[in-house]
Amino acid sequence: MSAPLTIVARIEARLEDVQRVKAELISLIEPTRAEQGCIQYDLHQDNQTPQVFVFYENWESRELWLRHMESEHLKRYSVAIEGAVASFTVNEMNCVR
Repeated sequence: MSAPLTIVARIEARLEDVQRVKAELISLIEPTRAEQGCIQYDLHQDNQTPQVFVFYENWESRELWLRHMESEHLKRYSVAIEGAVASFTVNEMNCVR
């Protein structure tokens, strides 16, 4: 069995598109939480820089997270926010014990 995977995804919206990006990010929560392998999927918005969002995610395995990355709701999201995101980074992490 593979180790659980933590994902930290940082999305920075263009200033004029913050509300559109936020709405689209929120729309990902419910279907993603229902996916096989999703342990945690929480969206955060920066208090000082509201155009910055972070998803903190935990997945049973990298394979199940990769399946999530090919989901229909993520494909729809990508089309909906085209041109509205200034930067996007993903960090794949494992817990250090």
